[in-house]
Amino acid sequence: MGIPYTYPIDVTGIVGYIRTNRYPFVAIRADMDAVAMQDDKPFPSDLCRTKQSLGFRVFILSKSGVAHSGSEMRNLQLSLNQTQKIRLQSALEKLESLSSKSNANSVVTVADSIPIYEEGILKGHGTLDRKGELVATVCGVVERINKLIYVRSLRSRYKPETGDIVIGRVIEVAQKRWKLELNFTQDATLMLSSMNLPDGIQRRRTAVDELNMRSIFTENDLVCAEVRSSHNDGSLQLQARNQKYGKLEKGQLLTVNPYLVKRRKLHFHHLEQYGINLIIGCNGFIWVGEHVEVEDKLAVDQANDSEQQIGKSDQNSMDIDGQVETFTPLDTRQNICRIANAVRVLSALGFSITMEVIMETVNLSKTMNLDIHEMLGSEFYVLVAESEAERRSVTKRKR
Repeated sequence: MGIPYTYPIDVTGIVGYIRTNRYPFVAIRADMDAVAMQDDKPFPSDLCRTKQSLGFRVFILSKSGVAHSGSEMRNLQLSLNQTQKIRLQSALEKLESLSSKSNANSVVTVADSIPIYEEGILKGHGTLDRKGELVATVCGVVERINKLIYVRSLRSRYKPETGDIVIGRVIEVAQKRWKLELNFTQDATLMLSSMNLPDGIQRRRTAVDELNMRSIFTENDLVCAEVRSSHNDGSLQLQARNQKYGKLEKGQLLTVNPYLVKRRKLHFHHLEQYGINLIIGCNGFIWVGEHVEVEDKLAVDQANDSEQQIGKSDQNSMDIDGQVETFTPLDTRQNICRIANAVRVLSALGFSITMEVIMETVNLSKTMNLDIHEMLGSEFYVLVAESEAERRSVTKRKR
C-alpha cells in the first residue's frame, strides 16, 4: 500500500505511519486473535473450528496529553446541536492551545523517538533501545526522574505507591485479614493487626478479635485505607490505623479513570457548607458521603451502658429515636447527588479530578439554577468545558 512502517516492535509488533505532521495524533491498534467458534456442521474431529478475528481500537492523542478512545466517547451519548458542537470544539481547542510546548514535546506514540540529553540513562517502562535509539513502546507522556526515563501510559490501571489513599471493596474475609478490590491487577490485603479495633485500644489481637472480624468489615463493605507496602509479585498491604480510615457509609461511590486523579498532600476533604465528606482515592474510586464526626467509641459505649442501666423500661422508644437519627437529611442527600454529578461530568470530559475543580463545577450549576438531573444534560457539559478553558487561561496569565 506504500505506507512506511517500522518492524519489529517488541518482537512481533509493527507500526505504520500515515503522517500529516499536525495534531491530534490518531493511533489505531489492531490485534489478531484466534477465537473458538461453534459451527452448525460438525467436523470429523468433533472439535470447534477456529477462526481468526481482527480487533481495532482507536486512540486520539491531543497536545494536552489527554487520550480518548472511540468506545468511551460513544458511551457519553450526548445529543449536541450545531451551536453546542461549535462551542465545545472551540473550548477544547483553547485547552489544547494552553498546553505548554514542553508538555507537547513529551507526548509520544508507539515507535516515536525519545530525545536523550545526557549519557548513562536508565531505560524504564514503555521504552526500547532500537539500533542505538530510544523509542517508545506505548502511547503516553515521557517522565524523567534523574537518569531514569520511562513512558507513563495514559490508559492504564492503577499503579500503587506507598502512602496512597485508596478506597476498596471487601470481597473476602479470610484468616486474620480482609481482601479488597482496588481497581488493580491483584487484590489488596488488610491485616487485622493493621487497623484500629472498635474499642480504640492499642492491644494485641486475640482469637476473639478474629472471630468478630465480620462485625468490623464484611463482604461488599467499602473501606478507606492507605497503601502500606507493595511487593515484587504485585501484592499490596494496606493499613487503617488512623481514625480517618475505616468503613464508608451513607454516600455514593464513583469510579473514574485513575490517571485523572493526581497524587496530592490532601485527599480527605470536609465540605462544611454542605456537611459532606469527599475522599478522592488514588485508585480512581471517589467517595461522596455524609460527614461523620470521629468519636471515642469506648467513651460512647460506656455512656450507652450507663443509660441502659438507668432506664431499661424506655428501651423500645430509645431504639426508635436512634433509628430516626440514622436517616440522612434530604438537603444532605441532594448535595451528595449534586457533587457526584459534578464528578461524572468532569470524568466524561477527561478533566483532572481535584477538589477545586469539583467545587467550581458545583458552583456553576448553582449559578445557572440547574436542578441535579439537569447537570447531566448536554448544555452543562459545554458550560463546564468553557469554564475550565477560562480558568486555565486566567491561571496561565497570572504566572
